[in-house]
Amino acid sequence: MAVKTEKFMVRISADGGMADITGQVEEKVKGSGLGKGTVTVFIPGATGSVSTIEYEPGLLKDFPRAMERIAPAGIDYEHHKTWGDDNGRSHVRATLMGPSLVVPFVDGKLMLGTWQQITAVNFDTREREREIILQIMGE
Repeated sequence: MAVKTEKFMVRISADGGMADITGQVEEKVKGSGLGKGTVTVFIPGATGSVSTIEYEPGLLKDFPRAMERIAPAGIDYEHHKTWGDDNGRSHVRATLMGPSLVVPFVDGKLMLGTWQQITAVNFDTREREREIILQIMGE
């Protein structure tokens, strides 16, 4: 079994901004020369996340609203006292979502559902340039 590592960068707006990275992931998988296997998509950092969603305007509004109900912006977080910053909610939200995702591929094509896209999410309180690391394993 071969293992290949790829990376790319993506700029994402603050407070739950999302970027559809499906195309970049599939491009790297195809370029790996592997026909079938899995790709792990990972975002380093404590305020970013990777997931899947139907990347459409309604859900791009619904998702941040749901996160606001789960870990609201307007409350005090102990993290603020530790570091003197304002992104306690960002850490909580990213922890709940998780930093990685595994997607199978066959013939170089990601095995996603029709309405399923891979997204990188930036929960930090400022826009960020995020690194995406791919570990592509297969044959």
